[in-house]
Amino acid sequence: MSKKKQSPSTIAVNKKARHLYELSDFMEAGICLTGPEVKSVRAGKVNFIDSYVDFKNGEALLLSLHIAPYANAGYAPQDPDRPRVLLLHKGEINRLAAQVAQKGLTVVPVKLYFSRGKIKVEIALGRGKKLFDHRESLKRRAAERDAAREMA
Repeated sequence: MSKKKQSPSTIAVNKKARHLYELSDFMEAGICLTGPEVKSVRAGKVNFIDSYVDFKNGEALLLSLHIAPYANAGYAPQDPDRPRVLLLHKGEINRLAAQVAQKGLTVVPVKLYFSRGKIKVEIALGRGKKLFDHRESLKRRAAERDAAREMA
């Protein structure tokens, strides 16, 4: 008998990313966290506001991801906005860094979830939307909603 595949359970979703960026090239990455941060993430105390991925010294760093300090962590100080290292292969890091440098794209975290007991982050390449793009997507969503109402 084969084992059942577990669907990844979502911890948090960056809804603002889909509003501000046209997303493409989605990718799963591991994330380096400390013990109290894992406890806080399991409690769902994560905030994606203005978070993005930067590339330095051959590493991918997740910046501005706010993980609230765990209340029962003890005496160890916790910085909720510290840079966190993403676990990616060197080729993936080089490819993403090249696209960011050449095309002016941004790498943004889209979703934080559990996969087989490990905390993973889904990242995507994003191109910033202009004001008319926002209006166009709002019109399209309103039209889809009206069509769904008519069908029901």
